[in-house]
Amino acid sequence: MISKGRLLVTSVLCSWLLAPAAAIAIEVRIGYIQWVPDQGPVLSNVTPEPEDAGLRGAELGIADNNATGKFLDQRYAVESVIASDEEGALAALDGMLKNGIDLLVARVPADTLQAMARKADGKALLFNAGASDDSLRISECQPNLLHTIPSYAMLTDALAQWLNMRRWKEVFLITGPTEQDKAWADAFRRASKRFGLDIIADKPWTFDSDLRRTASKELPTFTQASDYDAVVVADVRGDFGEYVPFNTWLPRPVVGTQGMGPEAWHRVVEAWGAAQLQNRFRELAGREMNSEDYAAWAAIRSIGTTVTGLGKAGHSNIREYLFSDDFQLAAFKGRKLTYRPWNGQLRQPIPLVHPQGLVATPPLEGFLHPDSELDTLGYDKPESDCRIH
Repeated sequence: MISKGRLLVTSVLCSWLLAPAAAIAIEVRIGYIQWVPDQGPVLSNVTPEPEDAGLRGAELGIADNNATGKFLDQRYAVESVIASDEEGALAALDGMLKNGIDLLVARVPADTLQAMARKADGKALLFNAGASDDSLRISECQPNLLHTIPSYAMLTDALAQWLNMRRWKEVFLITGPTEQDKAWADAFRRASKRFGLDIIADKPWTFDSDLRRTASKELPTFTQASDYDAVVVADVRGDFGEYVPFNTWLPRPVVGTQGMGPEAWHRVVEAWGAAQLQNRFRELAGREMNSEDYAAWAAIRSIGTTVTGLGKAGHSNIREYLFSDDFQLAAFKGRKLTYRPWNGQLRQPIPLVHPQGLVATPPLEGFLHPDSELDTLGYDKPESDCRIH
C-alpha cells in the first residue's frame, strides 16, 4: 500500500513534470545607424528636416516592443550611431557586428546601404529606413536587406493612380537639379505610362535665384503651355517647389513633392488607430512623426512582431519568418503589411497628403492585381530582376 506521504510527493512531481516550461527570457539588441549627407544650402525657406528623423521612430519602436514584450519576458534595446560620413557609418556597422548585434536599421544613402549589406552578409539582417532608390528593388537587391521606406516607384504610382482616377491625365512636370529629384521624376515618368497619363511638358528647373522675390514673375512664364490638368513637381529637398502653387501660368493644382503628394507617413494620418501612434510619438520626440521615423518604427516593430511569433530571435530565424505566411505587421495603415519575397520591400498603402489634410490612400479601388492590390504600387515581381527569397 502506498503511503499518503509518498502519494503527495508523487503527485507534486507529476504536476511539475507536466507543467509547461517557463518562458525563456529573450534579449534583443538592435543597431540603428544614420548618415545623411550635407545637402548644401536650400534656396527656399522651407522648414528643415529634424536631425533626429528616423532615430526617434526607432526609439518609439523599441518602446512599443517592450510594452508587449514585458508580458513574454522579452526585452529590447537599441544602440544608435549618428555618423558624420560614410566611413563613420561603416565603422559603426563593424563595431555592432563585433558586439554580436545581428539586427540593424539604417538611414543612409543607397551606395552606403549596399556597402553595409555586403559587410553584413551572412552575419546580420539589415532594414533600409531611408533610401527610396528603385535600383535597390529591381537590380541591386541583397538577400539580407529589407526595405520599410517606400520606393520612388511606390510613391509615384500612388500619385499616378489618383491623377488617373480624377481624370487629370495631362500634366506639366518640373524636375529639380539633384540626383534625388531626377530619380523621383524618372519614377513618375514610368508611373505616367503605367497609369495612362500624358506629360505634355517636361522641364528641368535651371534657376538659381531667390524665389522669395521673383517667383511671381518667373514661374508663370516657366509653366506656360496651352493646357494641362496639373503641375507635377520633383523637388525632393525643397529648393523651389514651395513657390510653384498659385504661381503657375494656368490655375491648376500642384502635386508631387510639394502641394499634394505621396508620403510614407504624415501628421494628418489619423484613421485606423494612427492617432494613438501620433500621440505616443509627440510625447517621445516633441515633434511630428515623418516618413523616416515611420520607416524606422516599422522596421523595429517587424522585429518585435516576429520575435513574439517565433518565441526566439536570431537574424536567420527572423528573416525566414518575415517572408512566411504567418507574418503580418499591424502598422496603422488599414491593412496588415507583408514583405515582398522577390525584393524585400514592405508592402504598404501610401497616403496622399497636403500640409493640412489627407486626400486619399492608394492603392485605390479599381486598380486590380491578381495577388495583392498593394502590388499595384512599385515594381511588381515580373518587373524586377530580384529573387532574394
